[in-house]
Amino acid sequence: MEITNLHEFLKSYFTAHACDILTSSDGVLCVQLTEEMDRTLMNRPFYWHYIKSIGQEGEPMQLTLVTNPNKKDTDGEWIHFGSPRLQQIMNDLKAKQHNVKVFENVATTEHTPMYPWLVVNIKISYQGKHNMDELFSIGLQLVTGKMKTNMMETLEETSLSKGISDFCYPISPLIKLPSAYKRIESVIDTYLENKEHTWATQSLDTLDEEIKLVKHFYNNDLDHPQLKKEIADLTERYTPIIKHHVVNGGVVYLRK
Repeated sequence: MEITNLHEFLKSYFTAHACDILTSSDGVLCVQLTEEMDRTLMNRPFYWHYIKSIGQEGEPMQLTLVTNPNKKDTDGEWIHFGSPRLQQIMNDLKAKQHNVKVFENVATTEHTPMYPWLVVNIKISYQGKHNMDELFSIGLQLVTGKMKTNMMETLEETSLSKGISDFCYPISPLIKLPSAYKRIESVIDTYLENKEHTWATQSLDTLDEEIKLVKHFYNNDLDHPQLKKEIADLTERYTPIIKHHVVNGGVVYLRK
């Protein structure tokens, strides 16, 4: 699930930044970067400075990212949660507009209503003995309250723009954004409550074992300052924690 989510997240990221998707299958994503994305991701400032100084257009690079661990040896860059490349992409998202407002492109000559959806991409981090991440994309229709998971996958087949199409008109939201976001948070909380957390139990078991070992090493001298420090360090390292935060989001107006 994590690999599929990461792959689709990357695909959506590059699509949203007007990059052509050249190939996308089995955890391998190849994209043709735009000049803007080449400047953002490829660290070639001197190339672009030189090209512009001689009045040329320049040639943005192609980038192949591999999210499938079984394809690590494929020509491309292995990307995963915690990798520098993914962190670079996350930082780019944070630096740019955090929330967007876009409309589905509709070719029509009839008056057509466009319905608002709050779309939120959320990262869940599990921290303990082993660290894991999941990405969720959830949409909530701001008129009926209908929810849809894997929303970014749905939007991939939809042509979007910042302006509304001719003959189309936006429907005013009945659900305010703070209320809508709370509903999405509730879905995430329910998902986490119903999820098996064997990783957390394993982390606590490991913490207990490590504390017993270090106490034995210091002959159970609980007042020893170094023992206290090591127990505190172990507790911070192995205590299971779940965090989630919004990567990005926005309101998307759709015909259906």
